[in-house]
Amino acid sequence: MPIRDEDIITIKPAPMSTSEAVYFPSIIKGFGTTLRHFFTSFGQGHTSRTIQYPEERRENIPVEQGGMEKSNFRGVHRLNRDAAGRVKCVACMMCPTICPANCIHIEAAESPWDDREKYPAKFEIDELRCIFCGMCEEACPVDAIELTPLYDVVGKTRQEMIYDKNKLLHIYDITIDQKPM
Repeated sequence: MPIRDEDIITIKPAPMSTSEAVYFPSIIKGFGTTLRHFFTSFGQGHTSRTIQYPEERRENIPVEQGGMEKSNFRGVHRLNRDAAGRVKCVACMMCPTICPANCIHIEAAESPWDDREKYPAKFEIDELRCIFCGMCEEACPVDAIELTPLYDVVGKTRQEMIYDKNKLLHIYDITIDQKPM
């Protein structure tokens, strides 16, 4: 069935004024913003957020949301241990299922302990693929995976940035005193 001429609605945008067509006022306004930021970055009331890394470290700056202080920072992952020192993960596959970056890989095995059915025989997170969204942390029913305040991790190869179960448990050991985000 062809479209009739009376069914077509023509929308005409409002014509631009001379100042809008020239873009000159917008350019002046942009330069004004740049100059304001330039001059307010000096002195006591400076607004610069630049730090001299690694001499200065980024501190955890809380962000107030709805009257509560909450940090929006998410660092490298850690795999938590239970009270007996074992990996807390029960290999439920919730974190790899919900991960939008598809960077978590788990191979489950039958648990040698009586308190759970499965445990992760292999648990890997590709930190280079991860977008640090925190969805794995939210999906975990036993709070086995958390994001830490640790952010300065490096690797010389791609393989070094794939964190296996042992490396994730080691991060837990070194960040056990630090509160996760």
